Amino acid sequence: MRIAVPDLISNSYFPAIAAVELGFFKSEGLDATKVELLFPVPKTMEALRDGELDFVAGSAHATLTAFRDWNGARLLVALAQRMYWLLVLRADLKAKRGDVNSVKGLRIGAAPGVDFGLKRLLVEAGIDIERVQIGPIPGATGSGVSFGISAARALEEGKLDGFWANAMGAEIAVRKGIGTIVLDVRRGDGPPGALYYTFPALVTTEKKLEKEPESVGGAIRAIVKAQKILRENPSLATEVGQKIYPPTEAGLIAELIKRDLPYYDPVISEEVVTRMNRFAQDVGLLSGPVPYDQVVATRFRHLWKE
Repeated sequence: MRIAVPDLISNSYFPAIAAVELGFFKSEGLDATKVELLFPVPKTMEALRDGELDFVAGSAHATLTAFRDWNGARLLVALAQRMYWLLVLRADLKAKRGDVNSVKGLRIGAAPGVDFGLKRLLVEAGIDIERVQIGPIPGATGSGVSFGISAARALEEGKLDGFWANAMGAEIAVRKGIGTIVLDVRRGDGPPGALYYTFPALVTTEKKLEKEPESVGGAIRAIVKAQKILRENPSLATEVGQKIYPPTEAGLIAELIKRDLPYYDPVISEEVVTRMNRFAQDVGLLSGPVPYDQVVATRFRHLWKE
């Protein structure tokens, strides 16, 4: 069984990583021994579409980069709630928390697929995005890229003025004194609607749902168990991190997970899907409104609360 994430050294998709590393997939009878890294998220979703993967833990909205109008794929369970990226700028710019205008004229690194969220946020905040250079990190290419770590490194090397990435990259930049967090959308910074542009989710194909419903149900149960045990004992994140991360990041992951615990809710509500789809329409990823049960595998909803 193949499971992939678009960013591995990160808090973003950690419940899926923990579910594998702590043995919850195995206890459900699923042969999953590791989570693969396949960057960026559009490429991860394309691999799912092409039958190279069984599940993707990634940004819910990014499913649409490979599955037009949600045809052929379904969201299974939320790994956490709310849009989860942070805007970090060079510390010497002395930008104030919440000051979206501070991005004008700057070079901001954002991964493909992830950049939709930043661009839409800036538009809603009244920023002319033609005055902001938003693009990939120079040299950060290839399927094995951990974007947040690469972003912090590029900021330190002066290749960027800022980045839009996960909390791991933000934490490293702040601790090194090279970056300042300007927006943490999950915790209320930026336009209110930005909270609901996307969220991290486990995704699979309709084909998988039809052919292996037992495996799908087992994967959902594994994620829910991982969320529950991390809420009860977040220090387990360190145990997981020590298996797969470099020492610095392994030492940071438990603290980041503790911060995220209030958002560890597996439910995918109809309101959240409606708001996400509105965002997807606004950025050109979705042609029109789509029913909730065409986005979410609703027959498995009962597993969210088991």
